[in-house]
Amino acid sequence: MSEVGAAIADFWGDYGQLLLSGTWATLEMTILSTLFAYVIGIPLGVLVTITRRNSLWPHPVLSSVLGWIVNIFRSIPFIILLVFLMPFTRALVGTTMGVLGAIPPLVIAAAPFVARMVEQSLQEVGPGLIEAAQASGATNAQIVWKVMLKEAMPSIVRGVLIAFITLFGYVAMAGTIGAGGLGDIAMRYGYYRYQDSVMYVTLVILIIIVQIAQSIGDVVARRVDKKMR
Repeated sequence: MSEVGAAIADFWGDYGQLLLSGTWATLEMTILSTLFAYVIGIPLGVLVTITRRNSLWPHPVLSSVLGWIVNIFRSIPFIILLVFLMPFTRALVGTTMGVLGAIPPLVIAAAPFVARMVEQSLQEVGPGLIEAAQASGATNAQIVWKVMLKEAMPSIVRGVLIAFITLFGYVAMAGTIGAGGLGDIAMRYGYYRYQDSVMYVTLVILIIIVQIAQSIGDVVARRVDKKMR
């Protein structure tokens, strides 16, 4: 066996299982938080959109209050939000550590971001389609579900990819204060122990995951766009 092969074998023996478990934890946190962020963000984005003045259900005060809340949470740096929400996270899930402790702050950080992306996607829907649906007697709920969300779906799908990659970066940041995953490995085993190889391999894994997610997202978005057309 060559020296390079021996070095790789030794590295994998020392850190292989750790990197695999860290990769899985990172993906678990990112996927779950993205899912929950959209469960909250889509209804919030719809509500902000339809309560605007001259929209389907005009309530300008409610729209302004919701927009104000969204902007506040979007303006707080994630690392500060993560620390600020520790008492809430502990009360909600019983811990601030690991995958379970990371998901609540990740969702709270991402949901307003998702809501804004959904709002922008819905605003791209042509007013002529909405007027045609109203003229045909469709209810507001039918217009939202069958016209606005349907027409905005390709844009919303592309937004999922943006949210996933954004949360992927947040997860790595959360790992530095106890959430686990690749961020924790890079700091604890790479930076603090001066093991540059661990940091480099962790960085490569992060880049590969993002590239795979980008490719999958592009394919899904094209297929949805084609189906909608």
